[in-house]
Amino acid sequence: MSVRSLSPEVIWNHFEDLNAVPRPSKKEERVIAFMKEFGKKLELETYEDPAGNVIIKKPATPGMEDRQTVILQGHLDMVHQKNAETDFDFDTQGIQSYIDGEWVKAKGTTLGADNGMGVAAAMSILSSKDIPHPAIEALFTIDEETGMTGAFELEQGILEGTILLNLDTEDDDEFSIGCAGGIDTNTSYHYTPESPKGTFAYNITVKGLKGGHSGMDIHLERGNANKIMNRLIAEGQDYGVQIAEINGGSLRNAIPRESFATVVVNSEDFAEAVDLASEEIKDEFAISDGGLKIEITKCDIPAEVMSIDETNKLIQAIFAVHNGVYRMSMAIEGLVETSSSLARVIVKDGSFKTLSLQRSSVESSKMDVAHTVGSAFALMGCEVEHTGSYPGWAPNPDSTILKTMEPIYKKMFNEDPDIKACHAGLECGILNERYPGLDMISFGPTIRNPHSPDEMVNIKSVEKFWNFLLEVLKETPKR
Repeated sequence: MSVRSLSPEVIWNHFEDLNAVPRPSKKEERVIAFMKEFGKKLELETYEDPAGNVIIKKPATPGMEDRQTVILQGHLDMVHQKNAETDFDFDTQGIQSYIDGEWVKAKGTTLGADNGMGVAAAMSILSSKDIPHPAIEALFTIDEETGMTGAFELEQGILEGTILLNLDTEDDDEFSIGCAGGIDTNTSYHYTPESPKGTFAYNITVKGLKGGHSGMDIHLERGNANKIMNRLIAEGQDYGVQIAEINGGSLRNAIPRESFATVVVNSEDFAEAVDLASEEIKDEFAISDGGLKIEITKCDIPAEVMSIDETNKLIQAIFAVHNGVYRMSMAIEGLVETSSSLARVIVKDGSFKTLSLQRSSVESSKMDVAHTVGSAFALMGCEVEHTGSYPGWAPNPDSTILKTMEPIYKKMFNEDPDIKACHAGLECGILNERYPGLDMISFGPTIRNPHSPDEMVNIKSVEKFWNFLLEVLKETPKR
């Protein structure tokens, strides 16, 4: 059975068409062209704004002209991440999806259900001929995953809708009515490489971690490959350890799953110390991240390394930097208010860099944790830069569209929806700044392990999400 034959076929076919188009963040030219061609083939009003966002407008079906115009919103880009052993070129190849029981997955890469499923649902409404709906403005933003620049730079004055349905939530029983804001903390340090003092060199590999979304999954206590690698290298401080290279993590908004390092030491006892530490660390993560694998092998001595003193400073800085949940919300039970994820650690050719992402639903707390993280690196002499700050989305429990959708959900599924704020960075807060007064809500099918090669979407939940969306559009409030 192919993915295209799943029900509802219209969504799965649009999803597969979308996944055939390479669409990494900041390289969305091909998917923008694809979406514009899609709109034009349907003979719908199609527009690309100066930022690269695509807007496709469709008039209301007969009898629905008196309803409020609905903006269906999703982002075109996807996180591109693959397993180390997977041979795949995201710039030229389409995602290879397959059915695994109740789920659709991809072969060794991210699937793109985040946010391809939301985009495919909007495409399905646009291409429909027999679905009742109010006037639709489908807004497809760019670069959501690496800076939300599409939302930040969305042209004003082109949207007339008063209700915005953000189709980017990852549990089919959840309505998101608020989200966290975020900020990147980037650090850099330059050192003068020197010849190694030790006579033994080792490659260290940390892999097999689950990774995942650094907002939605940050509370699950999964291992951070960069922090684990630092603990292993620190075992060499009694053996004159010098770092030649570290390549840890991948994307700023993903919990790092892998890290690779080369170090030089003055004793073979270092390998035994790493083996002992590895077993202790694996025991720590046996429940939350049981797939952790740590390998250490001898290698040729590199020509250049970081000095012992600077290596020790780096080790202490990474030990000091906060990673994980920083504060739980006192206003909403069970909600992570503030967090930080050390996403990337790079040491190579005289340069040490880190990338981390801080999130919070409270602006002051967001800046507090960002400065906490930055200070750990500033103390060793790093340059620290805070970039890409974006606002959170304050919950509105009196939302009209929420009051419309809640009873529909109860009637259809005989249960209450889970109405909550999330710790991910949705575009709603930014879009509300561009178009003040929008009545917004976010929902979607069930997706697991986004931002990792283990990403998957539940097949039954897609049908549930689709049927619910159709009822919501049918019952859209009048103007």
